[in-house]
Amino acid sequence: MTYNPKIHNRKRMRIEGYDYSKPSKHFITICCQNRVCLFGEIVDGKMILNDSGKMVEKWYFEIQNKYPDKRCLEMVIMPNHFHCVIENVDERYAQIRDVQTGTSLYGGPERWIPEFGIPERERPENEYGLHNKKYNATIPDAMDWFKTMTTNEYIRGVKNHNWKRFDKKLWQRSYHDRIINDDFAYMRIATYILKNPEKWDNDSMK
Repeated sequence: MTYNPKIHNRKRMRIEGYDYSKPSKHFITICCQNRVCLFGEIVDGKMILNDSGKMVEKWYFEIQNKYPDKRCLEMVIMPNHFHCVIENVDERYAQIRDVQTGTSLYGGPERWIPEFGIPERERPENEYGLHNKKYNATIPDAMDWFKTMTTNEYIRGVKNHNWKRFDKKLWQRSYHDRIINDDFAYMRIATYILKNPEKWDNDSMK
């Protein structure tokens, strides 16, 4: 899978009438404003995150704490853009806490819900109280929250840690959202995400 301007551009691609809160997997791509490289560099085909890149990674996995019926699956932070797969799961699944350790395509530890086979990346005890968690939010709701939280912390990084300044906005106004319809498509997209740094030299999003 290579960059396609009809797919990876900033135009919001939504299906009219589709319920973006129902169980489904979504392939998300978000670009930095003007595609400025802010989050680190590619060295020998591997992404080396700087402090702002590590900040983005932190807030990505906080999505599933804020929204317990979301699962943060494969993800890669590139110097100037971000790919991930987010899954909406049934609310009743999100309430289950009987878990055991497993592994993911992403390579990190997960918690695994045996009955339903739903992975949940292991995180420290989250800070969101009962009234701050949100169920049945849409994917756009979750991504708007993610963009807001990363932007706010990036601004603090500029002020306090001399992070590179951005032009008015950290992220482009919209993002690409592709609904993943089957396991084959999911495996193909997950592989694309994980191998993305290896293809940076030929990446049209540079």
